[in-house]
Amino acid sequence: MNKKFEEKTLSSKGIYKGRIINVKIDEVQLPNGKTSTRELVEHPGAVGIIPITADNKLIVVEQYRKPLERSIVEIPAGKLEPGELPEVTAVRELEEETGFGANRFTYLQTIATSPGFANEVIHLYIAQDLYDIEEPASLDEDEFVELMAITLEEAEEMIADGRIFDAKTVIAVMWMRQNLK
Repeated sequence: MNKKFEEKTLSSKGIYKGRIINVKIDEVQLPNGKTSTRELVEHPGAVGIIPITADNKLIVVEQYRKPLERSIVEIPAGKLEPGELPEVTAVRELEEETGFGANRFTYLQTIATSPGFANEVIHLYIAQDLYDIEEPASLDEDEFVELMAITLEEAEEMIADGRIFDAKTVIAVMWMRQNLK
């Protein structure tokens, strides 16, 4: 890793400890020797799954996102549990959110979601050779989703009209465009 512009932490103060995130303020020494403060969100990380059906449709969920005050269409995703490997989270989240399992999971990429203030990364996996799970694990009690299977063309329309709005799902559609023609 290139540390050319590294900021050295001089002090760190936790200001919020939550169920999903922690927030802290760090005082840092900049590369030019001056100091500054950074407001940082700590997140355990997450996975996003790109489930592709046998007829090359993308399985997505529509759900309400409070920070955006609206519903958006997204690939299935979820946060890592303590000590859980991303590939285990991917299998669990695919089942919980869609009722599907996959015979083939392929790691695609890890992305930083908001590196200006958060350390959250999302590990992206492609799930293929899908099958129905007879009695799938249920969604979290505060999770409400509608399941859809959409074509590449429908996904691109949803990006254009803003129903698909998040980076991980846009990446999924870009992957489909490059790999499923």
